[in-house]
Amino acid sequence: MWLGLFCVMQVGLNQAVQEVQVGPIVVRATAEFLDLGIALAESAEQPREWYGLGRQTPGPFLLVLVRDTEEMRRVTGGRGPTWGAGVTLPRSRTIVIRVDAGNPRRTFQHELAHLILSQSVRGRVPLWFAEGYAVVAAGEWGRSDILRLNLNLVRGRIPSLNALDGSLRDQPETARAAYALAGSAIITLARKHPEGTLTPLLTRLQEGMPFRQAVRATTGLSVDRFDEVWQRDIRRRYGVVVWLAAGGVWMVVAIWLLLARWVRRRGDQQRREALDQGWHVAEQ
Repeated sequence: MWLGLFCVMQVGLNQAVQEVQVGPIVVRATAEFLDLGIALAESAEQPREWYGLGRQTPGPFLLVLVRDTEEMRRVTGGRGPTWGAGVTLPRSRTIVIRVDAGNPRRTFQHELAHLILSQSVRGRVPLWFAEGYAVVAAGEWGRSDILRLNLNLVRGRIPSLNALDGSLRDQPETARAAYALAGSAIITLARKHPEGTLTPLLTRLQEGMPFRQAVRATTGLSVDRFDEVWQRDIRRRYGVVVWLAAGGVWMVVAIWLLLARWVRRRGDQQRREALDQGWHVAEQ
């Protein structure tokens, strides 16, 4: 690995942005965030398995670390939501990370997944697919996402895939649930192929097949039909948890208490009958 400092730019009083080359990756940050940027670049330089796309590296790109929302807006030209922790600009091969928003390393993995996907597939894919892929590929899909899905179901909020695109750029709480839903759509796409993997779909996208055709070719479903199947699949998979969260747990507790009371009363009756044996009460 070759690493060298090749550029320093003055952007304000006592605040210099430095650029460092880490292999094929350029890191741009102020001195206080430079070590973090170098560590992120070093981790990205190592080949790894990407969900459905095999082992690869992202190649050359620019990694920019910014302090807050204002710097993010200035660097990206206002792209992405104001609450966003990271932005990927595929055409310029640039990833921008806010260091004050959540875990920068986790955010970086999500944005790196966007870059990997964009350089691997030809043509456009829906926003829900791109974000859902990043959620799954970055290892963000887990218990918290399942809980968000459950809360969404309890509230009756299961948008269509088209509506999901808008929700992904909505307010933070809505967007978090939308990211979980997008991740679940990717998992369902993989399950609908006989091999249970997303690789066949991504392979067709890599070959240049349009997204809608690729979905039909690998799942046997149109995108609209898949939308219906996906929503039904969510309700079926998480229905029990949703039922419990909606009050079913109290019904279970009530039934258990009634059953326990019946068992106890029956046992008491048997003991009383046993005690009554051998007792004789004289008539007055």
